[in-house]
Amino acid sequence: MELCLGTVQFGMDYGIRGKRKPPLAESLELLDYAVQNGIRTIDTANAYGEAEDVVGAYLEKHPSVRKEITLISKFRPNLLDDVPPERYYSVMKANLEESFRRLHTDTLDGYLLHSARYVFNDDIIAALRRLKKEGYVKSIGVSIYETEEARKGILRGDLDVLQLPYSMLDQRMLQSGIFALAMERRFPLHTRSAFIQGLVMMEPEEVPPFLREKAAPILKEVSGICRETGLTRTQLSIGFVKQQSAVTHLVFGVRNMEQLKEDISAFQQGLSDGVMRELEKRFAHVEADIVMPSLWKK
Repeated sequence: MELCLGTVQFGMDYGIRGKRKPPLAESLELLDYAVQNGIRTIDTANAYGEAEDVVGAYLEKHPSVRKEITLISKFRPNLLDDVPPERYYSVMKANLEESFRRLHTDTLDGYLLHSARYVFNDDIIAALRRLKKEGYVKSIGVSIYETEEARKGILRGDLDVLQLPYSMLDQRMLQSGIFALAMERRFPLHTRSAFIQGLVMMEPEEVPPFLREKAAPILKEVSGICRETGLTRTQLSIGFVKQQSAVTHLVFGVRNMEQLKEDISAFQQGLSDGVMRELEKRFAHVEADIVMPSLWKK
């Protein structure tokens, strides 16, 4: 498994905890530190505010880096909803070309659909495959949220990768057999949301009122495990995902250098089998409306 630096925090105020977007100079410094310390995959998206522009500014400043990294972006969500099928390709290509311009590149190593439901639309997938066939992108996939979307994506047979949520508090993909299916099919998975937009890192009293009643007891359990094991929340969160052999890339985001260094350090470590079993047992069935930000009733 490898680390993949996610960039949504560089482009927009994002998350439940500390939404401040770093200044451009700081974002460029974070990108450079990540690359200099072995991170070779960068994940961004057309919908992440200014994120593609930030990554593009970094690549323009360090042109030699482009050949060293795997660069992934995503098609803007919902853009095909009111488009007739015969125009899917042209709209998708125009959006891709906009990403090329912002990223200062002429090809992507990965291009994902950002609307998970598009995984069920054969015409949209065909347009995405055409972009790959014509050499604009090297691999294609979908960023998904639900287990049935993941199952469909793996079983389609015409996608290269899926990005999906997974964390010690969100074990849906593990419990539903998605990881086992991916291993059987040798299908690569990228996971995101190890920290659930920062929720995992919060003390119970810090949780916003709309989520506190359900989330606070779970976070108290996390605090208890930290005390029992002497491990930090970062070490638990990253270590839990790292142990999943079906996952090829752990996508994570940061807002400052302290976080970046801590995450890299945590990834270089691991969790004991005993701690893994305890996390799997304690948090196997956390309710979806706690771990899926799209369901949060703010």
